[in-house]
Amino acid sequence: MVSNLVEAMEMVIAVFHTYSQQEGDLHKLSRKELQQLLRDQFSAFLSPPDDSQEVDKILAELDENKDGQVDFQEFITLVAVLTVLTNEFFKRSSGDKK
Repeated sequence: MVSNLVEAMEMVIAVFHTYSQQEGDLHKLSRKELQQLLRDQFSAFLSPPDDSQEVDKILAELDENKDGQVDFQEFITLVAVLTVLTNEFFKRSSGDKK
């Protein structure tokens, strides 16, 4: 039986590859693929990803090796940051002051 956390990890990997396989390198997100992923998956957390400047800003922040694409490790940074921010939001909303 697979744990919930392992299942969630598998889902993150599957989502990444759903978008990365649309064009070019199967192991990296192009700017266009990143924009589509942001629009489809993170619109509740991010300002409208249709804004080219916002997408460029996110790409620049994630793209550690400056190749103009987002690989899986760089993508996980985005997922981790949004997860931490979401956790902090729910902690504040529930009144947990720790």
